[in-house]
Amino acid sequence: MTIEVLGGDIHLVDLETRLPFRYGIATMTEAPHAFVRVHVLVDGRPATGIAADHLPPKWFTKVPETPLQTEVDEMLTTIEVAVGLAEGCRAETPFDLWRELYERQAGWGRERQWPPLLVNFGMTLVERAVLEAFARARGTNWFELLRSEGLGIRLGECDSRLEGCSVAELLPGNPAREVIARHTVGMADPLSDSEIADGDRLDDGLPQSLAACLSDYGLCHLKIKVNGDLESDLERLGDIAALVETTDVVGFGFTLDGNEQFRDPAAFRGYWERLVDRGEPRNFLSHLMFVEQPFHRDVALDPTVMGGEDGLAGWSDRPPMIIDESDAEADSLVRALALGYHGTSHKNCKGVFRGVINACLVAWLNRQPATAGSPEYIMSGEDLANIGPVALMQDLVVASSLGVSSIERNGHHYFAGLSAFPDRVGEQVLESHGDLYHRSHNGWPTLSVRGGRVSLASLQQAPLGVGFELDVEQFVRSTVWRSDN
Repeated sequence: MTIEVLGGDIHLVDLETRLPFRYGIATMTEAPHAFVRVHVLVDGRPATGIAADHLPPKWFTKVPETPLQTEVDEMLTTIEVAVGLAEGCRAETPFDLWRELYERQAGWGRERQWPPLLVNFGMTLVERAVLEAFARARGTNWFELLRSEGLGIRLGECDSRLEGCSVAELLPGNPAREVIARHTVGMADPLSDSEIADGDRLDDGLPQSLAACLSDYGLCHLKIKVNGDLESDLERLGDIAALVETTDVVGFGFTLDGNEQFRDPAAFRGYWERLVDRGEPRNFLSHLMFVEQPFHRDVALDPTVMGGEDGLAGWSDRPPMIIDESDAEADSLVRALALGYHGTSHKNCKGVFRGVINACLVAWLNRQPATAGSPEYIMSGEDLANIGPVALMQDLVVASSLGVSSIERNGHHYFAGLSAFPDRVGEQVLESHGDLYHRSHNGWPTLSVRGGRVSLASLQQAPLGVGFELDVEQFVRSTVWRSDN
């Protein structure tokens, strides 16, 4: 078997949010959305694949003083470089091609001294597009491709503990038909309709406040963003707790997103212990699933800061914690676990193969004989405000194949469905994924969240979740977009 990348191109569309999305130091009100198309040969047979993602401010690099336009330019540059470096690359398996592509991109990033999370972003889009094209050429879907070992993954080369193990034996044997949509509560999100000023009320038929989302979507899992200020966080958590209790949510659970607010274990430990000691949110905190990335990426994996008796491992009753933004390199999860974290997240923007390898390691660790006090290792599913017609589908199908049963979803909340795309795109989505999307009262497709869950059934029949041929040329070619911006 051979797979060769013939070339690719990039197209963009500018999107606006329906309400501001405040996360960490950024508030997103608009963002470019990039589509990457890649042409390949699989055993001499031509095939095309597409991938997509937002270019979100202040996530791949979290430097307050960097202008947003500079960040967008850097994200687009990594994509352009990745598409260029992939052209002509040839390998025997998708796994071998992935390793070659990532080494090429990493070498370019080292020369420029750019952070790995940003450098890898461009190649994750190429990776996804290649995987979709490969699945199309083989006439199969993602789940069957993964289970059949058709990707050629050699786990032992990624972690010696996995020598002799296969993806099929470590990851789920049957695809889930649905997944819990863990709803994001952004820092600026109104909790009740009464908090929304008359001039800020939306008329798009979608719920706006958390109370309305709990009711309309039947939510059972939340992801709550905190800002690190104890008193304001306590007040907001108390308000959310009261709202959840009033709504009588069944099977409730939540995660806290620390948004890299802390720079040493002692500071977060003090914050956490004061949070737990307060009587009001104590019962609410019993529903905590884990804390996501409380420490700034500059120190999160630094053993001189996070190691030793004063580090994470020395804090015996610490809450379950995972990395997210710090999962930037092949060995990030291994380093994190050694320091006392409990796992990591999957997002397609960090890489599909890396997500598969990390999930296999987590599954292998959880099968080892338990000792007193040994943790349950975590593979979570997080979001990059993903929306259709491509990014959301691909992220859902990959994350669910890794055994993730609760996945953060927020793109349908911060963006008005697929209203920004041409009508034909919406019709393609509804024709292919009538279980995942429905027509809003305004006519455009919007995500179907019922009982706090979304359906995966139609996604599992597609090469990599999408299942239809999207014409990317209806969007703006990247060279033209750059000249206009």
